[in-house]
Amino acid sequence: MVQDPSARMSADHRSIKSIKNNPHFSRWGLFDAYTSLKTGEKFTFSSLSSNRKIKVPVNGDKFFNKHIAVVGSTGSGKSHTLATIIQKAVSEKDGEYKLNNSHIIIFDIHSEYKAAFPTANYIDIDNLKLPYWLLNSEELEELFIDTEANDHNQKNVFKQAIVNNRKMHFTGDQNQKEKIHYDSPLFFDINEVLTYVSNRNNEKHSNNEILWKDENGEEFKFDDDHLYKLFSAKLTPSGKSASGCMNGKLINFLNRLENKINDKRFDFILGEKAKNTTFEETLADLLGYSDGKKSNVTVIDLSGVPFEVLSITVSLISRIIFEYGYYYKRLRFKNNPDEKLNNDVPILLVYEEAHKYVPNSDLTMYRSSKRSIERIAKEGRKYGITLMLASQRPSEISETIFSQCNNFIAMRLTNPNDQSYVRKLLPNTLGNLIDKMPSLRAGEALLIGESVVLPSIVQINECLMPPSSSDIPFWKLWKKEWKNIDIPNLKKEWYK
Repeated sequence: MVQDPSARMSADHRSIKSIKNNPHFSRWGLFDAYTSLKTGEKFTFSSLSSNRKIKVPVNGDKFFNKHIAVVGSTGSGKSHTLATIIQKAVSEKDGEYKLNNSHIIIFDIHSEYKAAFPTANYIDIDNLKLPYWLLNSEELEELFIDTEANDHNQKNVFKQAIVNNRKMHFTGDQNQKEKIHYDSPLFFDINEVLTYVSNRNNEKHSNNEILWKDENGEEFKFDDDHLYKLFSAKLTPSGKSASGCMNGKLINFLNRLENKINDKRFDFILGEKAKNTTFEETLADLLGYSDGKKSNVTVIDLSGVPFEVLSITVSLISRIIFEYGYYYKRLRFKNNPDEKLNNDVPILLVYEEAHKYVPNSDLTMYRSSKRSIERIAKEGRKYGITLMLASQRPSEISETIFSQCNNFIAMRLTNPNDQSYVRKLLPNTLGNLIDKMPSLRAGEALLIGESVVLPSIVQINECLMPPSSSDIPFWKLWKKEWKNIDIPNLKKEWYK
């Protein structure tokens, strides 16, 4: 049954009236409410659904410096909404210059946003370089160790190998060398670590001492003075007894480590280019300062990242950006003790399909990304790092993260669990507005939050360049002449 537009408009006005009758809003007239913001504060990306002539602004500062949630079922218009908001944000200027100071990083899991931001700093699996040595201990163990096995031998040997290898390659102030630890963001050679683990897996002892022979046949003890030899070449154990040693106990870990290092799918994080990328290059790429090409928007296309390392990849990037905010604040206050502004280059992190990175789950595979993003949700605002979470399944998102959002764009939601979940997070003063979520049309949304003067049902403006997420016209395409698929080229792309 088609709904009568006049009845729909009437329902919209009744919904708004129910809010206006609330004591909190009784002093506002409808038009006065929407025009109450000062010109410099206004950020507008929608109009009133029942009257498109009435623009619905938000307070730009309150909108972006508090976390944002965009929720809606598939086909409700989430991707277009994100594109509209970001395109509008990067186009606003206080003067005559090419780029404003907006900095936005989009985690694009379905390769949708290159079309919407053709001049963006575009990073995909072909040019993504994330040095493994920037991973913290939790991320390293998630990548290389079977954490479900809870094998303390693996963890201890791996930790010893990384800490000692970092020290071996450290060329800075030698007084700082002893301060190097498992989480130090310093280079270590993963192939040398593999050699070390291989040697430790073969160790034996004689007379309570672990003994080795080097490539020259010289026997030596396993101690700090000779530790470097275990990283350089495969050695021959000189001991006789295997009891009490690692002999054979690391074989599963060794195989896992070797397989990961040799897996070409992981070249973006374990390959030679990633290995030799500097910290400065990595940070510049993520912030949009790479090779002198400045860009307001960085699109990180994760569609080619293997699922096994998706969580780790998101975790590393998110953590680097959070720590950028933390250390940039420290640097600013160090240079100017009277500084009042925590960060003059704030960043918005946009997580498309957020339930895939931060699900409401305790599974090990999501642990690192959940921890990184939850930390940003709880502390990032202090350092100029905010989140925009987009999801078709809000009930599957970590409640810790979702509960930190202060601004909501709730589009059509048909799943009862998702409706109930969103309802719990929104105030009770919304009258029957929230009941309309299942019947919202594509592009319509309930706009509410600290930045919004009056909660409203709005129509999101059309974006200038839409993302490649539009519905496929099945029926039109099916009626056309049979199309041939180039399967050999498809295979070539598939097997990259």
